[in-house]
Amino acid sequence: MKRILTTPIGIEGIRDLRAGDVFYLSGRVITGRDDVHRRIVREKMVSPVGFRSIALFHAGPIVREDPGTNTLISVGPTTSMRMEDLTAEFIALTGVRVIIGKGGMGPKTAAACKTHGAIHCVFPGGCAVTAAALVEEIEAVHWRELGMPECLWVLRVREFGPLIVTIDTEGNNLYGENKRLYAERKDAALAPIIESLRDMMG
Repeated sequence: MKRILTTPIGIEGIRDLRAGDVFYLSGRVITGRDDVHRRIVREKMVSPVGFRSIALFHAGPIVREDPGTNTLISVGPTTSMRMEDLTAEFIALTGVRVIIGKGGMGPKTAAACKTHGAIHCVFPGGCAVTAAALVEEIEAVHWRELGMPECLWVLRVREFGPLIVTIDTEGNNLYGENKRLYAERKDAALAPIIESLRDMMG
């Protein structure tokens, strides 16, 4: 059954999601990458748009800006680990519930998700044009001086996804657990290859 969440989202809306679960999102999503995190966390600037109970999308949109209108061309996810050092404090300061990006995040973010009741999830990479098609409207744009990919784009989406939970509200980290699991299996997987190479080399 297709699970669809709609912003604003409280803790009750995501509490039962677990790492590896899939869902779709409707409502408001705000893009924000490195510069947005630095402004809010390090420079203590107040965001012109509230993140509380809304979704943050680590993304750098490409937008065609015509007089009186903005047309979204593509909006692909950015590697979330770039924001690892700032995300825990960002969650604490803003109250954001859902973070969307590409790839996993680390233990600082996992701990913050558990403490503050948030999740991190991934949108499939390489699908930036598909993602743009799921955006119904660009509602607003702020901090334009940061440049198109870095400023705050406020998007209204409908059934945006699939989104795969990588960190849940219990702090379970899908990427971290898989990394540990694959490391444990590495030696056993490499053994027959190494043995075969030895045989080839005589």
